[in-house]
Amino acid sequence: MTTPVTTIKPLPRTPTVGRFLRRNSLQIGIIGVLVVMWIFLMIAGPRTFLHKEIYVAFAESVPFYGIMAIPITLLVIAKEIDLSFGAIMAVSVMVFVSVFNSTGSPLLGLLACLVTGTLVGLLNGIIVVKIGIPSLITTIGTQFFWRGVVLVLTNGSIQPMGKAESADPILHELLVGRLFGVIPAQFLWMIIIAIATWVLLNRHRFGAHVYLIGDNANSAELMGINVSQRRIVMFGLVGLAAAFAGLITSYDIGSFFTSLGDGYLLQTLAAVFLGGTSVLGGTGTILGTFVGCFIIGAIEPGTVAIGLTGFWTQLIYGMIIVVSVAMHTILRRRIK
Repeated sequence: MTTPVTTIKPLPRTPTVGRFLRRNSLQIGIIGVLVVMWIFLMIAGPRTFLHKEIYVAFAESVPFYGIMAIPITLLVIAKEIDLSFGAIMAVSVMVFVSVFNSTGSPLLGLLACLVTGTLVGLLNGIIVVKIGIPSLITTIGTQFFWRGVVLVLTNGSIQPMGKAESADPILHELLVGRLFGVIPAQFLWMIIIAIATWVLLNRHRFGAHVYLIGDNANSAELMGINVSQRRIVMFGLVGLAAAFAGLITSYDIGSFFTSLGDGYLLQTLAAVFLGGTSVLGGTGTILGTFVGCFIIGAIEPGTVAIGLTGFWTQLIYGMIIVVSVAMHTILRRRIK
């Protein structure tokens, strides 16, 4: 009588600390930068960074460009870029003002604003994918085009948003009101958008496709992924986010300026690259971009708080972009 042989299955390997650190190195690194910078600012500028007013100001102003930086992260992971989001902000809010003035309905204006931003973003994607013009060149051109459309149709005039606020104060409170009288609503919208985009990128096959396209678009096509469709959709998401960010900014300011969005290019891109998203594609996280937005938001008040002039801000933004891209390029070469 033979004794049956019992096979002992190995226990599943538990993740080690080292494996966790390697897997989440980008997020841990950017959070570490945030913590170190904040400690330094608290020590160097205690009169500013030890009072809650500065944090309320961050929560109010960072979403103006942070809402756009989050979907742009998807584009950069897929090895694309969109530089026209500032003009999309302006043209979308111009449509909002026009529709509201014609119908008296802020809700119809909101719908028209979001649809306009989405369509302009999709048009960018169609030009890039169907015609084959690189996204950098395409979006530089559409940035000038849509900004020109706004200037021509408005004659450069400033449009007050006060009528829309008084016509529908509920919409105003939803967009830029204060929760408990303290927390700006736009900060909550930024968190909601960040969570939704994180789920899309990390818990949906669309996100897996984004990473595959960034790694190797040809291989992604061979695997059956509709690369063209995915790229166009990503441009559309950026347009939608830009329209929403433009409306929030205009409601917060109380007026629509034809130059809306002009000053957000550096902050938005710097937040994306500082957050660990590689311009070479295939690498990036939503958490990194989210944290990067607040690091970028702290640079200007931080330089002033420690006694430097505001002119240092542009220098630091540019340095962050160059250093971030250089760092990811070096790391990519070493991995290969």
